[in-house]
Amino acid sequence: MGEHKSIEHIACNVDMWLEVESHKFDRPMSVIIYRCLIIPNYLDGETDVTVVEENVEILKKTFKVYEARLSKFKYLAGDFICLADLSHFTTAYYLMETPHASLLDEYPHVKAWITDILARPSTKKVAEMMKATA
Repeated sequence: MGEHKSIEHIACNVDMWLEVESHKFDRPMSVIIYRCLIIPNYLDGETDVTVVEENVEILKKTFKVYEARLSKFKYLAGDFICLADLSHFTTAYYLMETPHASLLDEYPHVKAWITDILARPSTKKVAEMMKATA
């Protein structure tokens, strides 16, 4: 096969990273976003720090895997941006609005990847729409 990858191989790689996102990124991020942004800002409640920290630890494990991958490739599925990367946009955007944004400092490749995704013209446009509906 050499350096040429088949479309099936690429699709399988994209699907794998979408699964990782669904189970290992979105789940802890949903808790962090809900506990750090939704409850205190919209429900006048207090953040359960213990629950947030448990999910931050889960997210750190995911970021270690992402860091290893992104040290070899610019994007998750390879050196091309794809749905596997863009699907992280909304939760990554909200992570930057939490007190845990500095977590990315521990993972320079992950931070560069997220910064790249958030800087894309299309995601900037979506971010503006997200602000308008918040």
